[in-house]
Order: sequence, then C-alpha cells, then structure tokens
Amino acid sequence: MQLHSIHTGNFKLDGGAMFGVVPKIIWNKLNPADENNLCNWALRCLLVIEGDRKILIDTGMGNKQDEKFMSHYHLSNTQTLEQCLSSVSLSMEDITDVLLTHLHFDHVGGAVSIKDGQLYPSFPNATYWVSEPQWETAQHPNKREKASFLKENIDPLLQSGQLKIISLPPFKSEESLQTIHFTKSISCMVVNGHTEGMLIPKIQYKDKTIVYMADLLPSTGHIPIAYVMGYDMQPLLTLKEKELFLNEALKNNYHLFFEHDPVNESCVLEMTEKGIRAGQTYTLKDLLD
Repeated sequence: MQLHSIHTGNFKLDGGAMFGVVPKIIWNKLNPADENNLCNWALRCLLVIEGDRKILIDTGMGNKQDEKFMSHYHLSNTQTLEQCLSSVSLSMEDITDVLLTHLHFDHVGGAVSIKDGQLYPSFPNATYWVSEPQWETAQHPNKREKASFLKENIDPLLQSGQLKIISLPPFKSEESLQTIHFTKSISCMVVNGHTEGMLIPKIQYKDKTIVYMADLLPSTGHIPIAYVMGYDMQPLLTLKEKELFLNEALKNNYHLFFEHDPVNESCVLEMTEKGIRAGQTYTLKDLLD
C-alpha cells in the first residue's frame, strides 16, 4: 500500500462559522483571522494505492466555478488534481475509485470538470462512492444546508453511470460509531452531526491506523469537544460523535489526517488536564518514512 497527501491549495472561511460558539479571543489563537474575520484552511485529499486500486478520498473544490464564486473563498497556492497526481506519476485516468466523505462543494468540487460548457466526471475510469443518506440529503437538502450542495458537482456523477451508492446497515448502538468496510484495508465510520451519512475513512497501513478526518475534526483546533462548527446540522450529535471517536482514537493510538488544517497534516492524541488534545504533529510523509 502507498499513501500520498494530495494538497490542492488553501481557501478562506469565516472564523466564527468554523468555531461556532467558541469566542474569537480563543479561536483566533488557533487560526488567526484576517481583517475580514476570515481564516485560512487547507483543501487536502488523500490518495490510497492498494493493489490495483488507486483510491482518491475527496476531491477539493475544483476549478470549474466562475470567478464570482471563487472570489468568496480567496483560494491560494492552488494546484489542480491533475498536477497533484502527476507529482506521484499518476494521471486522472489512473484513478479507479473516488471515495467522497460527503457532497459539500469543498469536498466534491474536483469530482466534476467542465469543458466547452459541458460537465463531465474528472476521473473517466473511476467509480464514485457516496453513502446513501448523504446522497438523499444532497438531492433534497434543507434550506440551511442547500448552499453547500451544488447540482453541477453532483448530477453529472449520476448521469455518467459511474456513481455507486453505499447502503448502510441498520443502526445498532449509540455507544459506538457505525462502521462499514470499503476495501480490505479501508473501513469507514459513519457520522451524522455535520451532515447526514458523512464517511470517515480509516486506513490500516502496516501497524498504523490512519483516519481521514473530513469535517468531523477539520483541524487540530477542533479537537476540544465543544469546538463545533456553526456549519454542523446537528451540533449536539457532533459532540457525541467527537467524544466517541476521540476516546477510541486515543485508546488505539490512531493517527489523524486533517483535510482542512492549514498547518498540521497529521497528529496523534494525548490526554491532558483539559481533556484529549493534539499530541505530536507531523506530515504524512514523516509518518510513513
């Protein structure tokens, strides 16, 4: 197995929205805001090469949106997915699977491209995977979440015939996170606080367990239990899911890989007098070397 961090650039979001009820005087120390109260965040995907399968987890924001849309997010240090994959000697055609944690635009935007006004899947030979609850939510979004689901990122996947919907087994217990198997080495925890049916991939790499955090923990700054985004649809459920995950991750020495942390790619956890917090931080490359 090989793992590669695929960093497509950075973007900006409102700091207050990203940290919810946490006061700015506290969160501003974790991710300093600019004069417009905007904080810098990463768009970081993960490539997993397992046997003949080349699996890309999430796809960033992409570059097909118009200039007005992009101006809201102040993208910087951008690279296309094609450029990122080329750096590890792969092409867009080489990707066999795209595992989408959820369908918010900053996670699925790169899954679809545009040419001569026509939308098409960016990875012509890939199967695109998304959970059934998330697909249904994206098709029939509530008014609060609707702006995060863009039809141009979603409909072409269904029309192409490359989309596979992952059915979930019946929910069993509130005392553990539901888990499904994806490949021999990849399972996915299912969480619903941020958005229904978000998948949190857990990769077994040799003797290490690496977890792609998506929007359950966007950054190391979101590890404290109460640090929940204003974007979360069910914040109290997020609190519960975070607590369950953090206890499991600490007990089993999971390595957390962050999609949005602009500074820290990965970390382990440690128990402190204030509760579970980020311990040692490092890059994915440092972890695997």
